[in-house]
This record gives sequence, C-alpha cells and structure tokens, in this order.
Amino acid sequence: MGTLLFLGQTLRIAIPYLFAAAGGAIAERAGIVSLTLEGFMLGGAFGAVIGSFYTESAWMGMLCGALVGLLLGAVHAVASIRYRADQIVVGVALNLFVVGATRFFLQLAFDSSSNSPRVAGFGGEGASGNAGAFLANPLIWLGIAVIPALAWLVGRTTFGLRVRAVGEHPVAAQSVGVPVTRVRYAAVLLSGLFASLGGVYLALDQHQFTDSMTAGRGFIALAAVIFGRWDPKRAGIACLLFAAAETLQIRLQAAQLIPSQFVAMIPYLLTIVAVAGVVGRSTPPAALGKAE
Repeated sequence: MGTLLFLGQTLRIAIPYLFAAAGGAIAERAGIVSLTLEGFMLGGAFGAVIGSFYTESAWMGMLCGALVGLLLGAVHAVASIRYRADQIVVGVALNLFVVGATRFFLQLAFDSSSNSPRVAGFGGEGASGNAGAFLANPLIWLGIAVIPALAWLVGRTTFGLRVRAVGEHPVAAQSVGVPVTRVRYAAVLLSGLFASLGGVYLALDQHQFTDSMTAGRGFIALAAVIFGRWDPKRAGIACLLFAAAETLQIRLQAAQLIPSQFVAMIPYLLTIVAVAGVVGRSTPPAALGKAE
C-alpha cells in the first residue's frame, strides 16, 4: 500500500513536468531555446484560474490557460524567429514579464497580491486526495499521453522529420523546400500550448492561483529535456525521476528525520547532478539557439 501511495504521488507531481518537458523538447528539436517554459506554465495557471472563476467551468479554465500559452508562445516565436533576438535574453525577459503580469492582474482581478479565490477544478474539492477523482481528471490522462504522442509526432511523421531537420541543418532543410520559419513557429506554439497545460493542471488541482506557484518547475522540466538528450521518451523518464525525488522529499519532511532545509534541496540537487553528468556527453540539436 505504501508503494502504491508513493507511485501515485509521484505521478501526480510528474504531470506538470511531463507537459512542460514535452513543450521544451519540441521547441528545442526545432532549434529554439526553451528557457520560457516557466513563463508558459505560470501564464497557463493564471489563465486557467481566470477562465474558471468567471465561467465557473474547469473546462473553460483549461481552454483559457491553453490560449494564454499559445499567446506567450507566439510572443516568443515572433521575438526569436521574426526579429532574431537572442533566445536566452528573450526567455529570461518573458519569464520576468509573466511573473510581473500575473502579480498585476492578480491584484486587479481579485484585490490580492498573493492568491486568488477558490475556483472550480476537475473532480471538485479534495480531488488530489481522492484516487477516483484524481483519475477522473482529464489532465492526468493527457499528461500521461503527451510524451508518447510527442515521441510519435517527432519520430514518425513528416512534420516531426521537418522539426528535426530545421533543428539540425536549417539551410539544408530550406534548400529541399522545407518551410523553416513556419515549422519553427509551429514548434514554439506547440511548446507554449504543452507547457501551459502543466500550469493549468497545477492551478485546477489546487483550485486557485498563488503568486509564482510554478516554483521553478519549468526549469526542472528543461533540465529533464537536457538529461533526456532531447529525446521525448528519455525526457519523460527524467521527469518521473525528478518527481520521485520530490515525493521522497515530502515523505522525509513528514518523517522529520533530518533538517527540513536539507530535505528541500533533494530535487534540485538531483537535477544539478543529473544535468552535470550529461553535459559534454550529449549533443544538442546543431542549430539550437542560432538564428538562421
């Protein structure tokens, strides 16, 4: 029973990582750096709460969160592809913009600088603590399916072949008729959509938005993409590994066997160690971060 509870909690924690890693993997395979995952997730979380609050529908909340992700993805795409801005700078700027914008609109909409009121979520109140309601959440099943679906999309379809081509050799791809710009736009928009659903899941699972509630999950998801060597399936496994470390951290904090400050560092230390072990041994897409 204890093992099943551990696995269930690991899956629950992994869902936002899986969504964000899917977004990071497809954008980076197309040659666009995905430092924006944190901003996409936070924007999606806020959009979901706004939509759910004003419509009293979790489905409309999910739609609104996805639309915010698409909008932020479009901003990232225009800046990085159309205007060829430095993709690292764009990522940092967009993340900071979303943090400030969500705080501003949180105050404007709810007269609070810290959190929103309770909103409708999938499965009703207490869904995360009830196995039946938890499994009835459609975002759980979407999160489980997103990595296998992305692996099929990237590895088995014409669009996926084009994504890989523009991420490796965009000039060569263009010479044989591949619309490099359009493929990269599509990849970044999908990145915004996927990552925003990770934020939507967090917000609707907790039934509210809290300031900076993503808490670095977008960066951990990006680390999972790097640790997985830009392969969707390996990135998904890395997400599960990081989620298991976070679950272990929660269990150790509850047991109070060692100081909580050291326990809280476990997921981040694992992320650093994992990425440090991969850097230099794996090869990113050749055109990653390069404006062509």
